[in-house]
Amino acid sequence: MNAAPRFCAIDFGTSNSAVAVPDAGTMRLIELEPGQRTMPTAVFYFAEGRHDADGPPRAFGRAAVAAYVDGHDGRLMRSMKSILGSPLIEQTTDVGGGRGAKYSDIVAGYLKRLRRLAGEPPRAVLGRPVFFVDGEPERDAAAQTQLEACARAVGFEEVHFQYEPIAAAFDFEQRATREQIVLVADIGGGTSDFSLVRVGPERMQRLARRDDILASHGVHIAGTDFDRHIELAGLLPEFGYRALGPTGREVPSGIYFDLATWHLINTCYAPLRVAEWRGMKSWFNDVRQHARLMTVLEERLGHELAARAEGAKIDISGGADTTVDLSHVERGLVLPLSERLAVAALRADLDRIIATAHETVALAGLKADQVDALYFTGGSTGLRLLVDGMAAGFPQAARVTGDRFASVATGLGLHAQRLFAAA
Repeated sequence: MNAAPRFCAIDFGTSNSAVAVPDAGTMRLIELEPGQRTMPTAVFYFAEGRHDADGPPRAFGRAAVAAYVDGHDGRLMRSMKSILGSPLIEQTTDVGGGRGAKYSDIVAGYLKRLRRLAGEPPRAVLGRPVFFVDGEPERDAAAQTQLEACARAVGFEEVHFQYEPIAAAFDFEQRATREQIVLVADIGGGTSDFSLVRVGPERMQRLARRDDILASHGVHIAGTDFDRHIELAGLLPEFGYRALGPTGREVPSGIYFDLATWHLINTCYAPLRVAEWRGMKSWFNDVRQHARLMTVLEERLGHELAARAEGAKIDISGGADTTVDLSHVERGLVLPLSERLAVAALRADLDRIIATAHETVALAGLKADQVDALYFTGGSTGLRLLVDGMAAGFPQAARVTGDRFASVATGLGLHAQRLFAAA
């Protein structure tokens, strides 16, 4: 029997997570699910079943998503990382079957699953975005404190943090043959983070790399925001979003913004809220739109609608038009989604992310032509519109794409190995 690892590295992502452990002098990404080195950051709480030593009956990762898709009674939780730093973290939410769970316990339960899969090591390096919360240092610091508390609650005795884009730079550095200045763009589900880092073969083994980190910056805009804008612009108008009623008044938009935000979708199913919207049929010129909205609310289809929007984003990421099948809401309802509409919906977010990349370079006192390479990682770097737009601003930099879902975890593993090797 192999000895339990002394430490691990965890990339706890908004959309997906990964874990690295030491193995024969190097670091290895472990299999979190059969054949998979990454696992969706998702938990499904079953409405039925007894508590055991691990807590309420739950499924994690792809099994959690499958339980939801298969129609099991319960609650699917995603984008849990976005709750850190907000007042929600200590609040209790309904998870079905008359049960409630604190958001902090939901995060801790997922980390406990990752720690168990890693062999229950006592020490860990966790990745963190450059900013959990934009422009609010106190809330940002609170978010890291909350994440550390969750990690310690599940058995980690020693917890260190590293910025996710810096970890990705360490991964890039493994392939570097000369000293370079690399701008790492780590664009995931919840944040777009950038670090300008000096890398090179002679620098790899240094534990103290502060002088090589020239600047770090980020913005709380990323893949889940793209999904929300796609849903609002491409899907929800068919449910009454921004529609004008008989009196010329616009249908109230709050319900639509909540339906397009993962952690708020369940608030749309509150009985009083459903009853309120059932009585608002007269607000709609097109009663079919009201009927579709009521089907989503009464049959609790909001998460499935959000998933269809995410799928549409992926489909148009390469530059092609697509269609979105909503026949689960209304028989025969299939909506076209053009790249042109998607570009218009995402333009402001894409421009802000690209501007943040240039701000990062400016923070280091450098110019765009002094950047040797752009290193793209994170699930949302599959969006061609974003990658091409960013690369256009750094025409002299080599464009390198890492493993979109594992580069950060690999780099965190390298950092953990250097940090804990002598201990």
